[in-house]
Amino acid sequence: MAWRILADLLVLFHLAFTGFVIFGGFLIWKWRRAALVHLPALAWGFWVETSGQICPLTPLETHLRHLAGEAGYRGGFLSHYVVSVLYPPWLTRPDQWVLAGLLFAINIAAYGSLLRPRRHLHHKAP
Repeated sequence: MAWRILADLLVLFHLAFTGFVIFGGFLIWKWRRAALVHLPALAWGFWVETSGQICPLTPLETHLRHLAGEAGYRGGFLSHYVVSVLYPPWLTRPDQWVLAGLLFAINIAAYGSLLRPRRHLHHKAP
């Protein structure tokens, strides 16, 4: 039972981490120091998406499921949990590059706000 709970918690962490990789750049609008954690996570997510590798959390979850007496699964975390919901069954490596480009674009939009000069409006008293 404990192994299954650990595997389930790992899935929740993996989902949260994936969301952080995709949208974490927007946290810098409020907390600039979030970039110190987000940029390495973003680099990792981009590498996993473009290299065709799977995240090491996936085999760990599979191992925990085996210890719990459950069947594991083949392939990556995204292909097992998310593909059927977000990605069509015909997803190819070029499609993954498009998704990596989308990941890049979302985060350029988030971090681009830091690069724009801030204009302060000074009101003159009449």
